[in-house]
This record gives sequence, C-alpha cells and structure tokens, in this order.
Amino acid sequence: MPGVRSAIQWFRDQEAEFARWQMELARIPAPPFGESARAEWVVEQFRALGIKGVGKDKIGNAVGFRKGQQETIVAISAHIDTVFPANTPLNVRQQGAKLYGPGISDNAAGVTALLAIAAAIENFDLPHDQSLLFIGNVGEEGEGDLRGIRHIFDESEWKECIRASLVVDGAGNDTIVAEALGSRRFEVIVRGPGGHSWSDFGAPNPIVVLARAIHAFAQTRVSSSPKTTFNIGVIRGGTSVNSIPESASMRVDIRSSSPAEIDRLDLELRRAIDQSIQEEEIRSAYKRDPLSHSRLTVELVPIGNRPGGELSSNARVVQIARAVDTHLGNSAQIQRASTDANIPIAMGREAIAIGAGGNGGGAHTLHEWFDPAGRSFGLTRILLIALALARR
Repeated sequence: MPGVRSAIQWFRDQEAEFARWQMELARIPAPPFGESARAEWVVEQFRALGIKGVGKDKIGNAVGFRKGQQETIVAISAHIDTVFPANTPLNVRQQGAKLYGPGISDNAAGVTALLAIAAAIENFDLPHDQSLLFIGNVGEEGEGDLRGIRHIFDESEWKECIRASLVVDGAGNDTIVAEALGSRRFEVIVRGPGGHSWSDFGAPNPIVVLARAIHAFAQTRVSSSPKTTFNIGVIRGGTSVNSIPESASMRVDIRSSSPAEIDRLDLELRRAIDQSIQEEEIRSAYKRDPLSHSRLTVELVPIGNRPGGELSSNARVVQIARAVDTHLGNSAQIQRASTDANIPIAMGREAIAIGAGGNGGGAHTLHEWFDPAGRSFGLTRILLIALALARR
C-alpha cells in the first residue's frame, strides 16, 4: 500500500526525532510505583500526535485509542517503568549515533517505538478494521509485578475486547516471545529479641537464620528441563557490628517454565527456613536461660507472582509474526521470557513480545546503551505485524 511505503520511508527519515524522544523520556525518573511523570509525558506525546481517546487510567497507564470498524481491539504496549530507584543519576547522553543512560534501551527504546507506530498510523491514516489501543504501561519491572497490564486485562473497559496484544520491550529484531516464563518472589523476614553482642551473646540471631536458610536452600536440586532457577537478590538486617539484630530479611526469586517446579522450590524454600529456625533456637537454648522465652518468628511475604504459559505454534499472532519476518527476510527465534505478555498468554489470549529494532546492551545497569542502526527495520516489522493483526 502507498501509505505503508510512505510510513516506512518516514521511519528512515525520523531518526533524529526518535533519538530526541528516547533521551527525553529516559531523563524522567520512573522507578517502580513512581512512573506518574513519565506517564504524563507519554500522554502529552499521544495528544501531540493526534491520537484520540488519550488519558491515564486509574492505575497510571498512559493510553490512547484509535477506533476501527469493529469492536475488537489490538493492543500495542510498551512498559514505561525502570528498575532504578528514584534517586539514581540519569546521565542520558548521545555519543555519535549511540545513546547511553539507565533505561535507554529497556524500555525507552520500546516506548519510542510505540510512539513511532502510533504516529505512522495517524500521519498516513493507515487502515485497520479492529480498533487500536496504544498503552504506555506501568509496573513491568521487579516488584511492579505486571500490575499495569494486569489492570488492562482484569479491570479496564477494554478487557473483554482485546483480541491480540503486541508488546514492545527492549531492542532487537531476532526474537518472538510467545512463551511466558513464570516466576514467584518472596520477602523472607526473620525477627528475634535482639540484644548486645557481649551481654546478650547467645540470643537467637535473625541474620544467622537467613545464612543457614540460604545455605540449605542453595543445595536444592533444580531442573534443567524444564529450566528452573532461583536467586537471592537482596539481603538486609542489623544496625551495628556490636548488636544482635532484631530483624533481617532477604528477597528470593524463583523462575521456571513449569508451575510444578515453581511449587516444588517454594516448598523447599519454606523447609529450609523452618529448619534454620529450629537449628538457631536449639543453639541459642544451650547458651541462654531456657526461661527467657527468646523466640524467633518468620514471615514470608509474597512480592511477585507472574503466571506462565505458552501459545500454540498455530496461534494467529505467531503466524503473522512469522509471515512478516519471512517477507522482510528476518530471522527470529521463538523464546520464553518474563514480559507483559505473560498476563494475556496465561489467560489463553493471543500475545507476543518483540524488540523495538536497533541493538542494546547493559540492561538494568547504569551503563546501558542503545545503537539505533537498524531501528527503521524494527519499526517496519512492528508496523506490519500490527496492521496485519488489525485486519478482519
């Protein structure tokens, strides 16, 4: 179609504007649960592009709606949050063609692609039978636990009408995420009486409990097929070197493509914690007055639960993505990952996640980078998939 060809040429001509969008967005802090300013920026861009039905929903997602001839909807989304705390220095810069800074690829590149696709469809009035819902969603990273997309599919006015979802996350053109990697996360909090390291020596120590639990849990057998992993990513506790802490905590991440394996590791974690509590109380009982009633307590607080699942290889969204890649001469592999697509896939809805084009690296570090070489190819790929999905 002439309009599509014009849009593809426009992608090639707009790199300077895309880089400006990307850096401007990345300079706005968007820590978990602190994405409001960035959502407002995305809403402003939607309005400037002429997208109708623009605003923020009650959970903070930035949305724009372009009505089609049918009531069914194709959703195109990119998460706007980052992993970085609010006080992280955002040294966003351009050196030559490359862009640098925290979150510049994951997911400022994805949000830039979202805006570019919305602009192309609006500027060239590209036809779509189904309505299009553009979403800059909150809560994809870390403890956000996919809350933005959960809201879209659980509570939004569009939840029953979305026929397919196209998630744009990070850089690249070489993957089609059609298999959702499940995960479960906990904060484990151990509390005790605390005390002075000298006068209260022998009192149960929450940090020692965690150390014992980590050692025991680290011996747990993990499956290689299906691949299963665990990680202790954060540990906190204590006030000074000469104080027995009153509390200590750790954060644990369990992942697998198998819900049964996640359940098994969940049980093994709880066993390791119970065992370490018992061992520490036995140890402290030998060293203290048994009538002192110095007891330990433990609390496992769920802080994340991402459902898993996978699409059939015959799913329409997969077939369309494959057909577009064949048309463009692009080689892409089906992969399993944890993305916003987890939610619709786990619900039995059609969804994939793909990259925004270009290349990136250093994700989740202060040294993150994005190379826009090939960005226009990635945008062409996204546009063709979106338009094909939105046909009758």
